Amino acid sequence: MALKSVDQIVVGNEQSEGVGARVRRTIGSYSLRRLDPFLFLDEFKGEWPNGFPDHPHRGFETVSYLLKGAFQHEDFTGAAGLLEAGDVQWMTAGRGIVHSEIPGKNAGPVWGLQLWVNLKAKDKMVEPRYQEKKAKNIPRGEKDGVSVAVIAGESMGVKSPVQTLTPAYYLDFTIEPGCSFTQDVPQGWNSSLYVVQGSVTINSAKKVNVHELAVFSIDGTKISMSNAATSSEPVKLILIAGQPLNEPVVQHGPFVLTNEEDLMKTFDDYQKGKNGFEKAPGWKSKQGTEALKARGKQGRDL
Repeated sequence: MALKSVDQIVVGNEQSEGVGARVRRTIGSYSLRRLDPFLFLDEFKGEWPNGFPDHPHRGFETVSYLLKGAFQHEDFTGAAGLLEAGDVQWMTAGRGIVHSEIPGKNAGPVWGLQLWVNLKAKDKMVEPRYQEKKAKNIPRGEKDGVSVAVIAGESMGVKSPVQTLTPAYYLDFTIEPGCSFTQDVPQGWNSSLYVVQGSVTINSAKKVNVHELAVFSIDGTKISMSNAATSSEPVKLILIAGQPLNEPVVQHGPFVLTNEEDLMKTFDDYQKGKNGFEKAPGWKSKQGTEALKARGKQGRDL
């Protein structure tokens, strides 16, 4: 099958998000509102007490992948955990979750990526769940100067154990100078790659630089990637691909539904503590509260 062509390059410009955090948003920006089934792709940086204190979600999945530092997670069900460099958390918010995500207090600067994956209408009210993988447990492949961490999907004959309600690939490639690789993508899927270090050449022609997202044509099933022999460093990039849902998207902040009626009902559920938000009223995370106090803020920042 043919190589996918590059349809668009989106530059991730830095902006404020959460409380004191900085992100580079590509998917979900003015330049690329959505890439079905993906809603957001952020490269984030921060350091305690800056981060993302208590906030709700409904109707989609969040994928948090840490590149540096440590990130604490806590939610209103009592679940808590710590992500460190190379770890991933694939969270299905489903019918509703309220949580905080704050850099580790003594972990120094934090750097990572967060991807939002939409859910089909039939899956939007599933029970919340987490799939967390430590770096050492993420399957990897390596061939001819190219290595890949297979967070979701498959590459180099290696498959991820992560179960995605929306079929998707999430692959972390490192390509040494002078090396190349061609990745297969299922027919009809939307796909893109985001460069987090160096510059990559697509199809021996198109150069994509750090903090840029290449969006590919729907046609074709292969993506060719290479790092110039003259490069002074490896290129590190994230390739994501997903099966389009082809359903309406009605979104307000962290709530993603398919119609206005369900969106309004979600606000009512959240405010009244119903249908998955029973523990939301009055709940405050310990780490979020501590971080807000350290910044001189009170209450929730949604």
